[in-house]
Amino acid sequence: MTQTGIRLAVSTVIFSLRRHGGDTRPTVVLPLVRRTRDPHEGRWALPGGWLGAEENLEVAASRTLRETTDLSPSYLEQLYAFGDADRSPSRVVSIVYWALVREDISRTASPHNVAWFDATALPRLAFDHNQIVEYALWRLRNKVGYSRIAHGLLDDEFSLAELREVYEAILDRRLDPANFRRQVENSGTLIPTEAFRTGSHRPARLYRYNHDVELADRGPLPHRVFLKEPS
Repeated sequence: MTQTGIRLAVSTVIFSLRRHGGDTRPTVVLPLVRRTRDPHEGRWALPGGWLGAEENLEVAASRTLRETTDLSPSYLEQLYAFGDADRSPSRVVSIVYWALVREDISRTASPHNVAWFDATALPRLAFDHNQIVEYALWRLRNKVGYSRIAHGLLDDEFSLAELREVYEAILDRRLDPANFRRQVENSGTLIPTEAFRTGSHRPARLYRYNHDVELADRGPLPHRVFLKEPS
């Protein structure tokens, strides 16, 4: 606790994709942790914890996320600082990050007090966490339009249809397949591979991102918060 009585916490909004039942179109989901003590005991909340005295912010975000959900994100970025005086009984400022994990990673076993929710159909959460998720989802939808942020939700190699599904899930609307193909192929960010995805339809060529191009424009700060999936 600081001399002013303000405590610093770190929370993370972590997005993934899920297909529900027979629906082949994925939706954006996120994990929440059920609180086991007051305030808001029993209510769902974002994963997080206190900032350690000698801890960097991004290290704390990764640590608290791993401790509460057993997840390691493929993309992690600072979102915003939330510190309204009435957001908690004691004065707490939360440094909030947002993160991405692939669908196969998010489907691994979760701790007993963690559950996944549709990002657009949340219950009433603890503190101001509904507002935080709404802001994070807005940031995700805006960023997908000018960066390669969708990469954080995909395997290393993917078809254009799979990439389009990610964009459609994030933007919550259908995209014209022909226009989408033309735009991404002309973007210069994709590299075609010699591999194909086979199935009930004709084989689809797989692509990978050109890693000489940054995942997103991070500005002049060090890019220490770019994380890799565990091997």
